[in-house]
Amino acid sequence: MTIDEAQSSIDNWIKTVGVRYFNELTNLGILMEEVGELSRLMVRKYGEQSFKESDKNKDLGDEMADVLWVLLCLANQTGINMTEALQKNFEKKNIRDATRHLNNEKLQ
Repeated sequence: MTIDEAQSSIDNWIKTVGVRYFNELTNLGILMEEVGELSRLMVRKYGEQSFKESDKNKDLGDEMADVLWVLLCLANQTGINMTEALQKNFEKKNIRDATRHLNNEKLQ
């Protein structure tokens, strides 16, 4: 599935199953909640915190997909084509950071 297809599929799902989009600020809050859930799982899986019983069966990919879902909802609501935005972001990074990381002693 491409990013364009994902945006379109989410839009269709929202309009047929989800009834309507939550407003943008509500979705921003939901995005922060989903990022928090992803963070909690990452900290337990790769960090120093131990798993709580309620976290043991959580799927990292599912948590990432939740974040992506809400982000794409916000893109749909604000008229952002995420394929174009990501392409422009790559261009920006390729210009700004072309040699930046090559000379970073911390990454050697």
